[in-house]
Amino acid sequence: MNYDVIVIGSGPGGYVAAIRASQLGMKTAVVEAAELGGICLNWGCIPTKALLKSAQVFEYVKHAKDYGISVVGEAQVDFKGVIGRSRDVANGMSKGIQFLFKKNKIDLVEGFGKLTKDRKVEVTAKDGSKKTIEAKHIILATGGRARELPHIKIDNQKIIGYRKAMVMETQPKKMVVMGSGAIGVEFAYFYNSIGTDVTIVEFMPRIVPVEDEDISKQLEKSYKKMGIKIMTSSSVESVDTSGAGCKVTVKTPTGTETIECDVVLSAVGVATNLEGIGLEELGIKTEKGKVIVDGYGRTNVEGVYAIGDITQGQALAHVASAEGIICVENIAGLHPHPLNYNNIPGCTYCQPEIASVGLTEAQAKEQGYEIKVGKFPFSASGKASAGGVKDGFVKVIFDAKYGEWLGCHMIGANVTEMIAEAVVARNLETTGHEIIKSVHPHPTMSEAIMEAVADAYGEVIHL
Repeated sequence: MNYDVIVIGSGPGGYVAAIRASQLGMKTAVVEAAELGGICLNWGCIPTKALLKSAQVFEYVKHAKDYGISVVGEAQVDFKGVIGRSRDVANGMSKGIQFLFKKNKIDLVEGFGKLTKDRKVEVTAKDGSKKTIEAKHIILATGGRARELPHIKIDNQKIIGYRKAMVMETQPKKMVVMGSGAIGVEFAYFYNSIGTDVTIVEFMPRIVPVEDEDISKQLEKSYKKMGIKIMTSSSVESVDTSGAGCKVTVKTPTGTETIECDVVLSAVGVATNLEGIGLEELGIKTEKGKVIVDGYGRTNVEGVYAIGDITQGQALAHVASAEGIICVENIAGLHPHPLNYNNIPGCTYCQPEIASVGLTEAQAKEQGYEIKVGKFPFSASGKASAGGVKDGFVKVIFDAKYGEWLGCHMIGANVTEMIAEAVVARNLETTGHEIIKSVHPHPTMSEAIMEAVADAYGEVIHL
């Protein structure tokens, strides 16, 4: 069958690209070997947030007395119920994509898609049967999967990846988390909150190492207060799974330690899904496990495009979606602007949450900027005090010479809902004084942005 656009992969890059293509009048098909919605909707963004919400609710119940609420009896976690709710949320979202496909008249072709010559895609179904479809334009959106350390292979029994961590049959009493990126710290918070003894092992000198150093320090402080053990500048050398549990050998700056636990969660990054999709046969260029594309997703082979985790940009769902829209709109001749990868927000949904955009303070200094830095703690926020969530702060960085908003970094309750203000302001080249003079509603957590900016310019009121 002939199409205008075929998208291989139905994650947040693929399904968004397909819907936009259909909106623009193109006959569109999506090839998917697993669940609609990809990792994000089924095994990533959405179900993990459901787990984290359950953990947050449990935290509220445990601390009900702090809010003047008396709870009869001791709150307990129904682990199977928590896992079940998460899966129900994921399944509901996947069904939502089915509805959107029907609404937009997008054909779903189930099976594993592989590029062949002359802009054709060979689709192998689960039963082994094959069929070929073709299109003028083919978009690769095959996404990623959990990366493994060569010497510590995931067996999904005692050494698990994020997928298994979402559907464990029983709650582990003790867990070691390898890696403190978004996946690692989110699962560390979830399991710790529901009663698992958690230790984080991070190779870099600080946790969430891509964030501003002040953010890392605050999260470590908050996590240690929760009882999460943190080992930085450390590495897991081996995991002995021969016994009932795991014996984890960790190399630290002061020597080697052995930690006994029930399960080890490997959260050391993401690997791209490039195998077997026909890149080599067509001569599509890659570098360091990523497909090389231009600002519109075009590969070196005419008519073949790539978006999302398999390309050079940040491996984030919202980046994949934006790339998909830009790619399709360019195909349709709408002349969209390429994505500005310097203004992409990053969010981590642990508690306290983390959200950031732009340069860290260290990066701004390294790039030679003379900077103004402002910081406003949530301990000085009326809304945070009322909500009992005073941990964290908002930190802003401005170019002292021209007033450019170089970076914004937040840690605290609901900050992932606040970061878009900084993204939009930076996109509009808004100055600090324009933020200060924009009236923010009181009492809100978002006032902290205005106050942090005011602090950078020596005008802060409530600090």
